[in-house]
Amino acid sequence: MLDAVALMILGTGALVAISGALLGTFLVLRGESMSGDAISHAIVLGIVLAWMLTGARAGLVPVAGAVLAGVGAVFGAQALARSKLLGQDAATGIVFPAMFALGVLLINLNARNLHLDIDTVLLGEIGFVWLNTVVIFGIDWPVAGVTLAAVGALNVAVVALFWKEWKIAAFDPGLASALGLRPGAMGFLLLALTAATAVAAFDAVGVVLFLAFLIVPAVTGRLVAASVGGMLAVALVSGLAAVGIGYAAAFRADVSLGGGMALATGLGLVLALVASPRSGVVAAWVRRRALREEGLVAVLIAHLAAHEGTAEEAEESGPAALVEHLGWRAAQAQTVVAAALDRGVIRREGERLSLTEAGRALARAEVRRNDRRRALAD
Repeated sequence: MLDAVALMILGTGALVAISGALLGTFLVLRGESMSGDAISHAIVLGIVLAWMLTGARAGLVPVAGAVLAGVGAVFGAQALARSKLLGQDAATGIVFPAMFALGVLLINLNARNLHLDIDTVLLGEIGFVWLNTVVIFGIDWPVAGVTLAAVGALNVAVVALFWKEWKIAAFDPGLASALGLRPGAMGFLLLALTAATAVAAFDAVGVVLFLAFLIVPAVTGRLVAASVGGMLAVALVSGLAAVGIGYAAAFRADVSLGGGMALATGLGLVLALVASPRSGVVAAWVRRRALREEGLVAVLIAHLAAHEGTAEEAEESGPAALVEHLGWRAAQAQTVVAAALDRGVIRREGERLSLTEAGRALARAEVRRNDRRRALAD
């Protein structure tokens, strides 16, 4: 049975996963996954600058600094790309690492004696959230969990309020503008919420690991689901499952719990890549096989149609002719014949194959298509 410490850790991880799925779904749909990376790295600089200017290490001041730095990083990269001096990828590659490197450098130079170090910035440690608690309703709650719950409630409320607007803006910004939905403002709101959530997750999982919960479950949902609601549902399930699986595996192996949870998000992604009915490897293989089979059935129909009513019809309509004249293997010929029989385009009388009316109609249609192609080519 789970004790109070384990419940605090799992609950905090679940809150990170929920907020990550909510925001990551729309970041992935908008093609702005790298914006999450920018924000998660730029908040380091924002927090450090806020501390250097005000001395505050907690509260609204560092949160505001982190949010402004994160959003500023995204808009800075976009502005640099719009200048035409650099492409979007080059601008991203310059702005994001530069802000992160500057933040780490300032930590080394000015915050060596504070509880603010590079390991905390990069990785965090969700296993220690139970050490900093607050009493609410007579129960000890982890401060990180309370903060994430507040930010998560805000995320849920905003997503519910602007669900339609964010969907339209993600798929067709032009239509969103025509409808007066202000896609630019919607995008800014999404980035601001992502920055605020990244700051809230700072103590729990660190900057780098937050990205796993923000992007990987959302990408998993995109591979599996055909609707935004389905994508969000898959992202939520994938993220929450990663929290439980990652905790159990990391606890057994005595390694970083946050790292184990983040790594476990990849399990859902791998499963989706392999088994997704929409875009998985297995589904793609099945589709390719079906297309190949369809093409071979078309060849069989054309072969039978070409010899129908000729002196060679009896010889060419037997299984041996398919092997000798079409170059098929015996097993392959049997498979194609079985598929054509299932589709009702041929019939078999003993060893002899002949076209049905449906097969003749397909053959005539193919002849007309070839005639049109030749006419267009001429």
